Formats: sequence, C-alpha cells, structure tokens
Amino acid sequence: MIGLKSTLNVLLTPEQCIDNSGALIVECVNVLKQKVNNGWGSVGDEIVCVVKSARPVSAAAQSSVTAVKVRRGDVRRAVIVRTKKAVRRPDGRMIRFDDNAAVLLNNKREMLGTRVGGIVSADLRMKGWGKIVSLAPKQSLTTSRKGFAGCAIETHGPGMRVS
Repeated sequence: MIGLKSTLNVLLTPEQCIDNSGALIVECVNVLKQKVNNGWGSVGDEIVCVVKSARPVSAAAQSSVTAVKVRRGDVRRAVIVRTKKAVRRPDGRMIRFDDNAAVLLNNKREMLGTRVGGIVSADLRMKGWGKIVSLAPKQSLTTSRKGFAGCAIETHGPGMRVS
C-alpha cells in the first residue's frame, strides 16, 4: 500500500468544494474519463475525491433534515468546475482561474448540495452539466474579452495580438 500511495502523489491535487454539501477541501485521487490525457482532468471532467476538511457538525444539527451530507475521509465523486490550468476556447481565448474547484455528486450523477457558491466555467454547459451552471451566481465570460475577479482571459490565437 505504501508504494501505491507514493505513485499516486502526482494525481493528488487539493481543490475547493464550492457547494453546500459540507465539504470545504477535497483531494482528487482519480480522473474518470478516457485514458487520453494520462490522468489530467479539465473543466467538466468527473473525478473521484477524498474529503480532506468538512464543516463541523453540532449534535443538534445531526438530527435535522438539512444535516451535513459529508464527513472528513469520505470518498465521493465530483465534477471539476474551475482550473488554474488555462483552457483554450474554440475562438482562441485562454480561460484560467485563480484556483481549482469542484462540486460533489451522488451516485446518480446529481449534485449533492443544493447551491453553488462562486464562479464556474461556462464550458460546463457544453459538457452536459447545465444544472451546475444554472445554480451558479456567475459564469466565466462567453462573449466579451473583459475579465473579472478570479478569472483571467488571454487572447492567443490566429489573428489576435498579445499586448
């Protein structure tokens, strides 16, 4: 087991969990998709993650209907909604965020939480995660070249000059 753990250190990446499921920090241990990118995940990819830190739960809150759904050490599935690594759009723009973030899923590939707090990439809608985009307060820009807090847009492409 120790050898396996040491070989997985390349995949282990801490990510913020931006839904209200109760998890704060999750760590990616596997990317669930075709074996094209050798274990690298991008926006819209499904991952297996471990909850590294979660919101504390009081004894009174455990019996309520809106109890926290995850605990520290739980192994869950999630979808990546933001990445530090720049993603190229078809028009040549590169979109990157300040941090990595994910939203937890249940076994039916539905969101575990009921809210999304924070910016998500608009590319999620094209990859079949429209529910996450509709619940998010902001999406990354799709038509204008202006960036906002937490998102940078670079224009590298044919016919575009970098100044």
